[in-house]
Amino acid sequence: MSPPPERVPDPQFGDWYAREFSRVRATISIAVGDPGLGEEATSEAFAKALLHWPKVPGLDNPTAWVRTVAFNEIRSRLRRARLERRYRARLIAEPALPPPDPRPDLWAAVARLAPRAREAVALRYVADLTEPEIAQHMGISRGAVTATLSRARGRLAELLTDHYDTGRAGR
Repeated sequence: MSPPPERVPDPQFGDWYAREFSRVRATISIAVGDPGLGEEATSEAFAKALLHWPKVPGLDNPTAWVRTVAFNEIRSRLRRARLERRYRARLIAEPALPPPDPRPDLWAAVARLAPRAREAVALRYVADLTEPEIAQHMGISRGAVTATLSRARGRLAELLTDHYDTGRAGR
């Protein structure tokens, strides 16, 4: 019996992947505060998109679909990790490294936000989604998105003010 023929990816997929992968990876990485996990989840999501490619281009927003798949991958991994932690001592996680950016202090402050706030900030300011789109993606009301972003901006202002007031800005 001969092996199955290799599947050649659709050039349309390659173009879409090249255009969207970096932004989706940055959004996911910042939202979860872990660049490694963000990279893995994004890669897995794009692999699933390739697997289902005949259907994906027909979706209303293929990039939103792949972003949702990546977030679902992370949620699944986090659920598994919670189960494992029931049987292990808790380890203190080191803060995630910020993405390359001229403002590493800003990304370090974002990494200190609560997970929901990090996700909202990443979706708003990296993925450039509107508040209604963020609400739909996160499964919360638009008012909750507005409040979450407002609190996140306030907390970031505090963190950055503390950062510069303590003289750590040049370090």
